[in-house]
Amino acid sequence: MLGKYLDQFCVGLRILLGVLMGALAVPVAMQVLSRYTGIIPTFLWTEELATFLFIWIVMIGSVVAVWDGTHFDVRITRDFKSPFLVLVQNGIVHLAIMIFGALFLYYGIEYAEFGGKQRSVMMRANLMITHISVPIAGGLWLLLSGYRLSQDISKYLGRKGALT
Repeated sequence: MLGKYLDQFCVGLRILLGVLMGALAVPVAMQVLSRYTGIIPTFLWTEELATFLFIWIVMIGSVVAVWDGTHFDVRITRDFKSPFLVLVQNGIVHLAIMIFGALFLYYGIEYAEFGGKQRSVMMRANLMITHISVPIAGGLWLLLSGYRLSQDISKYLGRKGALT
């Protein structure tokens, strides 16, 4: 049951990623047009907006990658055939993502508070807009990797799913 909700949540994140990518095209196109053609005047806020959008795209994309299992991991051993060793190998990856998620969540809260005290140079936007993406992504990495780990353990134990 939880897996179904998490899957739908990630579908929503994919849609949001598409919208953000489309939105990113606007300020980048304005930058290119102003810099190389002179058709429109140079707007300095477009670079800040593009940076803000890019930060959110990266953080949301990392959450989707954790859910899909496509987030990069480094295998220092060969892929095992033994179900137990596969569980250990995948469990180490999930635990590493969960540890980093917990660190991003814990320290990201302070980072977001720090951003809340600042404003961007051109747009005068509160920098919490981008800084808050760090603890949000960390919390979601923690949740999604924990769910995937519970799935792997349940699969190893021969059940359908621990939280399904």
